[in-house]
Amino acid sequence: MLRNWVLIFAVLQALASYSQVQLEVDPFAAAFFAQGITQEDLREHVTTLSSPQFEGRETGTPGNEKAAQYLMDELIGIGVQRVPGMPSFFQDVRFTWLKWENVGLKVNGNEYKHMRDFLTVQDDNANLPNFQTDDILFLGYGIDDSTYTDYGRSQVNGKVIMIYKGEPLNKDSISYVTGSRSYSKWSSSISLKLEAAARHKARAVLIVDPELSKTISSNRNRVLGQSLYFDSPKAPTVPNHLYISVEVAKEIIGEKQEIFMKNLNTIRNTGLGRPQHLPADVLIQQHLTRNVVYSKNVLGFIPGIDSLLRDEVVVVSAHYDHLGKRGASIFPGADDNGSGTSAVLEVMESLLATKAEGVGPRRSVACIFFTGEEKGLLGSRYYSENPLIPLDQTVADVNVDMIGRVDKKHEENPHYIYVIGSDRLSTELHYINEEVNSSFTHLDLDYTYNERDDPNRIYYRSDHYNFAKHGIPSIFYFSGLHDDYHRPSDTAEKLYYDKYETVARLIFHNVLEIANRDKRLEVDVQDATTYDR
Repeated sequence: MLRNWVLIFAVLQALASYSQVQLEVDPFAAAFFAQGITQEDLREHVTTLSSPQFEGRETGTPGNEKAAQYLMDELIGIGVQRVPGMPSFFQDVRFTWLKWENVGLKVNGNEYKHMRDFLTVQDDNANLPNFQTDDILFLGYGIDDSTYTDYGRSQVNGKVIMIYKGEPLNKDSISYVTGSRSYSKWSSSISLKLEAAARHKARAVLIVDPELSKTISSNRNRVLGQSLYFDSPKAPTVPNHLYISVEVAKEIIGEKQEIFMKNLNTIRNTGLGRPQHLPADVLIQQHLTRNVVYSKNVLGFIPGIDSLLRDEVVVVSAHYDHLGKRGASIFPGADDNGSGTSAVLEVMESLLATKAEGVGPRRSVACIFFTGEEKGLLGSRYYSENPLIPLDQTVADVNVDMIGRVDKKHEENPHYIYVIGSDRLSTELHYINEEVNSSFTHLDLDYTYNERDDPNRIYYRSDHYNFAKHGIPSIFYFSGLHDDYHRPSDTAEKLYYDKYETVARLIFHNVLEIANRDKRLEVDVQDATTYDR
């Protein structure tokens, strides 16, 4: 009996130590070459990329161009080749550029300041250089529903209307739209109100926003940065519109304040929309400029050492653009994404060292530094629609975006990394990452942002997504958000270089292992949410 228990115990031990995958790269060789990735080299790259000379690396700016040139020079310096058939290390990307040339608002001769007293977003509006009116039509809440409408008693065609956010409630907080204490979709959706204004052919809409400062804060980067498109943006289908402060609204109401409040109270007491004409001299200026901007994806290539596998390619990617300048402030983007960009450079250099010794990579490895990520993953989207390496030859994308800092959740244990997307298409990719980490780097792998119901939707917010949506297994490394995210304070000295070095080595191990396996990664997960952005 004792002998049987000994046998059972031995079997259980064997099962406990069994790995879902067996690594194919010699562990001693892999560990040796990973040591070529050092804190010192990472620090040097990040410090350079986030320095003032690159001016925040905003897509289409001279600083972005300098960063692309820096990356090309570094790739050439370590011996990385061009992608076969390419005349250079660059893939040119052409954008249409959209920004405010002049934006202003005057009421009764008083001039109001954009981003303080009012807000208008260039993406959502048509070109309207100068529009004057002496009649503003107050239209309550701007709702046009079967149960309640503000449009029943007035002609709106060609007029500027002023509306409130929200919806009318009676004294018992019952909504006139829903007939209950539950708010309707009109309260949460300005677009519904703008669509209603469009149906009634309003010329422009002034939206009174009691929380204007919050609205400005959440739209700051959209307004102050460039809006980029592959083609000319489509003309908006809703009227031009501005969010205005309560103070601006009071100036428009002027001497009609007593009548205005009486009218507003009537709406709230009876549930009947009552339009009101407000005689105010208003000048709206929304002058848009369109131009053509060029930027670059930067690519490098290491041919595989195995002639039978060389046509298959593992991509390791990072975006190198950031937010640029806002006035006198430079957004250096050390963590976002100087950290990922620098890690990819170091990974490529270590892969070249393995090649020199015949250790690998058996498959080819391409690095891609994407532009336009901060504008909506545009550089990677352009590449996925115009690939320089056929997508059916692309085995995987290993994407690196912000890996140098520590978020509040992990302040007590900075030795971690978020892993996103590894199991969305290939369980094998997930297990390879787990086994590589267990064998070499021993990081705490956090899958919080990989959950299907992640409210932050981080899975859809970096460049790997444009590979995953084409069915290419993709894994994304991310260290989380922090107080310096998208701020001028995202600087190089704040990175945790010890942890950063370990994460970069984990990425190296994964790329080398994927490139050296006998068979390409199997796509064995059919996850509809992968394609649902």
